[in-house]
Amino acid sequence: MHHYLAFDLGAESGRAVSGTLEGGRISLEEVHRFPNQPVFLRGALTWDFPGLMREMQTGLGKFVRRRGESPAGISCDSWGVDFGLLDREGNPLASPIHYRDKRTEGMPEQVFSRVSKEEIYSRTGIQFMPINTLYQLEALHSRGSLQWAATDKFLMMADLVNHHFCGAEVVESSLASTSNLFAAKERVWAEDLIDRLGYPRSRFPEIVPSGTRIGTLDDSLVDHLGLPADCRNTPVIASLSHDTAAAVAAIPSDPKRNWAYLSSGTWSLLGVELPEPILTQEAMRLNFTNEAGAEGTIRFLKNIMGLWILQECRRTWETLGTVLDYSELATLAAEAPSGSAFIDPDDPRFLPPGDMPGRIRDFCLETGQTPPKDVGSTTLCVFESLALKYRAVLESIETLTGSAVEVLHLVGGGGKNRFLNQLVADILGIPLLVGPTEATAIGNILAQAMAMNEIGSLEEGRRMVARSFEIEVYEPSPKRDWGESYRSFKGLLAR
Repeated sequence: MHHYLAFDLGAESGRAVSGTLEGGRISLEEVHRFPNQPVFLRGALTWDFPGLMREMQTGLGKFVRRRGESPAGISCDSWGVDFGLLDREGNPLASPIHYRDKRTEGMPEQVFSRVSKEEIYSRTGIQFMPINTLYQLEALHSRGSLQWAATDKFLMMADLVNHHFCGAEVVESSLASTSNLFAAKERVWAEDLIDRLGYPRSRFPEIVPSGTRIGTLDDSLVDHLGLPADCRNTPVIASLSHDTAAAVAAIPSDPKRNWAYLSSGTWSLLGVELPEPILTQEAMRLNFTNEAGAEGTIRFLKNIMGLWILQECRRTWETLGTVLDYSELATLAAEAPSGSAFIDPDDPRFLPPGDMPGRIRDFCLETGQTPPKDVGSTTLCVFESLALKYRAVLESIETLTGSAVEVLHLVGGGGKNRFLNQLVADILGIPLLVGPTEATAIGNILAQAMAMNEIGSLEEGRRMVARSFEIEVYEPSPKRDWGESYRSFKGLLAR
């Protein structure tokens, strides 16, 4: 029996999760949970990285005290694109900047003036989004940042955490692939693009494959936390540093069926697992992304704004005195009239924080629709628009891959919303299989176990997941034909 420790960082919270492998099954126990809130400092929206490290160190201490032994392995996963800067001694130069910060405004156009979109996509295969690492680096480079000038290496967020546990300055391939500077075919940095953009190659760290042992716990950290001496031998592992890569690795898919996945949370990521990237002009036009996954696979997907829109609506309503949890919002949505109004979740106005109900109202007025008039109808507008967007994206995936999707697997916190789950099954017209909810932590732990030779392959790990966790099935309901609503929604997208 071995107990692994996974740190799972999300945009709103983080967790330390203990994963135990025994008898061909895996079990989880949450050791520590903590909030993850950005901090506005000197004109920039930043992550509270010291606070996050403090909480993860607390989680490590709790694990050792609870288990009475050191972990069999430690690893962190996080969202993509964001990074921290290190000096020559491996010390942080500044707090990592949040991807929703405004510093990337105008940066894509600046990059495209030197290298065309077509060239960038043909090399990296990454969806064009202003939050991408490429445009964050361009902001540092083009503005003559003194911090960038003093940088020896930059590390993506989860890899930055692993660095502070063991000192390694490497980036794991799944997280590197979100940067827009990773060669999708060769699985290395796209040095030709880096050179043409004028970024020093020396600041780009070594890329390692998922499931790589990169060091052991730092001696001084073990002493500082008062941990037993044997904790110094605890392996630190670059598992699957990107949270969606970890989640997809934990999907208990049937290899005999064509399946797609939906990682549902603050962002929605809808895609399929492929052996090779798709780098065609049509894939670029439809703005699909090719990100690295477990065992050399490609996650061909599209990022969709996701439940972020509802999260911001909820914050706005709370400031006005209406405090509702997500289950209460789902109940109100179920009581609202269906098909009253739709939005394009990926309209740029929905990316920054702010008055989201007001932005939904403005979108509806601009597109000739009657805006939602209350909390329930606004929530339903968000839910139906997301499900319709999923249908549009899934149709594009089927066209690009030449394969019809038979079943959709949903992982992530959004799977707790039964109302939305049924809506997705109904609108897509295929079965929706929900679970495991904790797929990201499970995938992190599976990759660690593979690094330690406790699991032989991704397929073996997925079979273990299937034996260990219940999967909830939602069959599409024949009660309503969504064809007319879908045609109306596609009309909005074509504007």
